[in-house]
Amino acid sequence: WGLEQIRASHKLLVPDSALSDKPVHNADPMNLFVVVELGDHHATILDGDRFEPIFRFKTRFALHGGPKYSPDGRYVYFASRDGWISKFDMWNLKVLSEVRAGINTRNLAVSSDGRYVMVANYLPHTLVLLDARDLSPIKRIDVTDGKGHSSRVSAVYNAAPRQSFVAALKDIPEAWEITYKDDPLPVYNGPMHDYRMDEGTARQTGRFPVRRIRLDDYLDDFFFDPSYRLLIGAARNARNGQVVNLDVGRKIAELELDGLPHLGSGITWEYKGRQVLATPNLKTAGVSIIDMQTWKTIKRLETLGPGFFMRSHENTPYAWVDVFFGPERDAVHVIDKRTLEIVKTLRPAPGKTAAHVEFDKYGRHALLSIWDMDGAVVVYDADTLQEVKRLPMVKPSGKYNVYNKTYLSEGTSH
Repeated sequence: WGLEQIRASHKLLVPDSALSDKPVHNADPMNLFVVVELGDHHATILDGDRFEPIFRFKTRFALHGGPKYSPDGRYVYFASRDGWISKFDMWNLKVLSEVRAGINTRNLAVSSDGRYVMVANYLPHTLVLLDARDLSPIKRIDVTDGKGHSSRVSAVYNAAPRQSFVAALKDIPEAWEITYKDDPLPVYNGPMHDYRMDEGTARQTGRFPVRRIRLDDYLDDFFFDPSYRLLIGAARNARNGQVVNLDVGRKIAELELDGLPHLGSGITWEYKGRQVLATPNLKTAGVSIIDMQTWKTIKRLETLGPGFFMRSHENTPYAWVDVFFGPERDAVHVIDKRTLEIVKTLRPAPGKTAAHVEFDKYGRHALLSIWDMDGAVVVYDADTLQEVKRLPMVKPSGKYNVYNKTYLSEGTSH
């Protein structure tokens, strides 16, 4: 699936001249949600103040991974499992353009300057760079180790302060950093003696150079610490997580974890003057809480089953975690970030899977999905933990708030 095929699939659906330069609705543009309804392949635009649907539209088949917003929150970009990338205008409520960037796609990331979209593919083994204005292809990057082995790409995220995309590779023990600065410094992959002498192997120059960070193990998913200096990730078959310093390009610590971490859903906050991270485990019924200075596990909370999603917001004292893979999938635990204790277990729809909490712009409300064809988005008061409203939805897999996903760190959660 080369650049020619990608270009041939490119579709411009709405001309710029047909678009209003201000929202056609009266909701706060920064407090909208996109709710992905996997059950019938639709998305709903939800007003995050009134909790009322504004617009519902058909998406590509089987969206995968969270949609990503442009820096101003106006546009949202979707990736489907079968490789289609779509650009949607949140002001005009229209799909503007589409392109097929791969055959089997994992996710996408949007650059902090709003100029680029990077797509991570399982098949073919590529990263594809698109122009964010209209999704036209710019570059296809073959993901190989230079020794005849290629790799699926597990995930790609935007590292805002670094002005780069960082990708995890599933079949090669490396992480790749690709800067989108206009005038990047050369990248050296391999032994070198002196940067000033331009000595080194695999020296890359020009736009979008690939910096290869060699790791001890594979990465399936990861997130960044708040400074974006550290990448914290794990592989599905690993017992421990890895902490990688992106500045020096090497692993600096391992995480002591019981069972498999799902670090793509890890969150961080300040506890007693120190930064901690918490992550559910995909194979054991627990949440690990880790000191980010010593990288030691300071607490392990027993849960009703292995969890998938953990979320919080800087304005709430609570973190929410599901038990998605356990026999009691209808339960969600609420953890007090001040005491590291489970303070409440909610069962919003007994017998139906409850998962994926997302907060409104202010952290006042927590929205939870009931993963069922006869499902719902349940809105809770984030302080009292009481239900406020219930909106019927068709297997809503996730909901994504514009402000939180635009102004709070991508790949991190507070």
